[in-house]
Amino acid sequence: MASHLDLEEQEQLDQLKAFWTQYGNLITWVITLALLAFAGWTGWGWWQREQAAKATALYDTLEAAEKAGDAEKTNRAFADLKERFPRTTYAAQGALLAAKLQFDKGQADNARASLTWVAENGAQYREVAKLRLAALQIDAKEYDAAIKTLDGISSPDYAALVADRRGDIALLQNKPDVAKAEYAKAYAGLDKQLDYRKLVEAKLTSLGAAPAEAEPKTEVKQ
Repeated sequence: MASHLDLEEQEQLDQLKAFWTQYGNLITWVITLALLAFAGWTGWGWWQREQAAKATALYDTLEAAEKAGDAEKTNRAFADLKERFPRTTYAAQGALLAAKLQFDKGQADNARASLTWVAENGAQYREVAKLRLAALQIDAKEYDAAIKTLDGISSPDYAALVADRRGDIALLQNKPDVAKAEYAKAYAGLDKQLDYRKLVEAKLTSLGAAPAEAEPKTEVKQ
């Protein structure tokens, strides 16, 4: 009986050795690659968290400097964000903040450069940056450049604001009929609760094209 069991165990052992001889290297490689993939995934997650923490710290520095009106420190923080973490939302948000302070401090060229960077690299902030950039280009009388910038805005969410900007350009180019048409588009596309809609209404009124719903009602005398 014992001899029979020994023979059976020996046979199983031989089968195991044969299997390992044939597939052992493959199994070892598969396990090794799986461990490397897990280690890489874990390391990548750690690296991303580390980068996010550093980007957050830089953005906090930039935000504090912007609130304090420190243009030099704001510009430095934005330059660091742009160089080290260009693909993060913090870089795009930082650029918008930097552009606002730069404009307030009379650094119009720097503001346009910051907004241009967001327009080219800022993912979900590109449309906002283009709208603000177009406004600065209009202020600088760069009308062709402003029109080109506005042409690059495709989101329907900004259609009304784009029309308003186009109306401003047309008015400055002495094209009142075009301005009226664009302002009318803007007025129709803006929410009735927005204060900005009243500004567009005022523009239309000044051109003698007050919206019908905004015109004062006249009493009919009996």
